[in-house]
Amino acid sequence: MKEISATLAAFGVVPVVVLNDPDEALPVADALQRGGLPVAEITFRTDAAEEAIRRITAHCPDLLVGAGTVLTTGQVDRAVAAGAQFIVCPGFDPEIVDYCIAKDIPIFPGCTTASEVAWGVKRGLRNLKFFPAEQCGGVATIKALCAAYTGVRFMPTGGIGPQNLESYLACDKILCCGGSWMVKGDLIRAGRFDEIERLAREAVEIVKAIRNS
Repeated sequence: MKEISATLAAFGVVPVVVLNDPDEALPVADALQRGGLPVAEITFRTDAAEEAIRRITAHCPDLLVGAGTVLTTGQVDRAVAAGAQFIVCPGFDPEIVDYCIAKDIPIFPGCTTASEVAWGVKRGLRNLKFFPAEQCGGVATIKALCAAYTGVRFMPTGGIGPQNLESYLACDKILCCGGSWMVKGDLIRAGRFDEIERLAREAVEIVKAIRNS
């Protein structure tokens, strides 16, 4: 878990990818790698997710792949069998969290309240998802939660893009930010992988400007 968290922190941004066709997986993965952002959270919102993860992990071994929007332990098993290296949940589901901990699978459960953070801390988790970030108060809420839970860092997702990425990354309680702006569905469907590459590179530059300053 520490190694995965450290890698995600180094990236600063995690593209959240929704794929409707497994054939889209490798072109997206290649574009992200060319843009200097070799990481992706493939969401289980579609039937293509499992096969997409399998193809990416087989053909892009240097790209860190996680499974997002995981809602059941069965999806955990399918994601890990396909090659996912970490699990992300939109909310805090004790069954899924305890299942992953027991199997030593890195997991980032969604926590937006003090009670949910407490449940995570009690289980030894120090890196948590924060979703939907903007709707739940963004950086201000994260700072308030971390005033009580000082050892916790968050992966906020939801409403984050180039317009506010800097404000999140400037907070030392942010592990990394998840976002779909560089891998939007219309770009993928249109085959605009050069634009995905450009947006990934732009995100990398924002991370460097904030965290290396």
